[in-house]
Amino acid sequence: MNRQKRQQQAKAMHTKDRDLLPVDPRTGQPIEPMAQPGYYPGFHTLSQQAFWDEATRSVVLDRVEHVPPIRFFSPEQAQLMQAIADRVMPQADRDEAHKIPVVNYIDERLYIDRIDGYRFEDMPPDREAHLLGLKGIEAIAEHLYSKSFTQLGPLEQDHVLLTLHDANPPAGHEIWQQMPVHRYWLLLMQDMVEAYYAHPYAWDEVGFGGPAYPRGYMRLEGGKPEPWEVREQRYEWADPPTSLSGKSTPLGGPGGFQSQPPGQAGTH
Repeated sequence: MNRQKRQQQAKAMHTKDRDLLPVDPRTGQPIEPMAQPGYYPGFHTLSQQAFWDEATRSVVLDRVEHVPPIRFFSPEQAQLMQAIADRVMPQADRDEAHKIPVVNYIDERLYIDRIDGYRFEDMPPDREAHLLGLKGIEAIAEHLYSKSFTQLGPLEQDHVLLTLHDANPPAGHEIWQQMPVHRYWLLLMQDMVEAYYAHPYAWDEVGFGGPAYPRGYMRLEGGKPEPWEVREQRYEWADPPTSLSGKSTPLGGPGGFQSQPPGQAGTH
């Protein structure tokens, strides 16, 4: 490959990556990836680890220092799951060093077969449900665009996933006969959200100071920050041009937004 062609490809990739970034509405320019996105600049949950007990500190640090390897998904399935995660829980606003390995934590849960202690009677086990769901997503992508999901552009991928959100998949009907599409969507969302917000980097983003035990909280009224917290500093941003995230539609399936999983609350 000659040098000019390499430069053209690198430029095209750079443009594509920048199209995934949130936009500064004042300038119209992409907001560059940050080590700590969110509204609490300068706040780092891990700076509070001296106030946690040893067991808690060990668990939290392990999430940062030891990313579990992919052992449940095949390489192709992991690539597909990552492409889905990049749309469901986009992290283009994070620099590479601070991206949260959502797929690795979902893979770990499935590999050790950790469950929530319940399962809807019309759903298969979580392992089977996730593998069926990946096949269903591929079937929809092929039906709509004649391509694999991983070969689609971001907006096309969003439209594929929107059919699951709306509980109206146009393909893979034999799969959705084995499990209700609205329950699979809730399973997928719950796993991705829990994996993301169980990580200390996400805690930095939302200003969460980590486990309250054994220190506890002092200021429970008036919305005042604790001594170790920082005040919220908002900044304006707009959706990237390659995203449907600015569009809000009711959740499909029986019950709509009331159809929520009864899983455990909390992030740790």
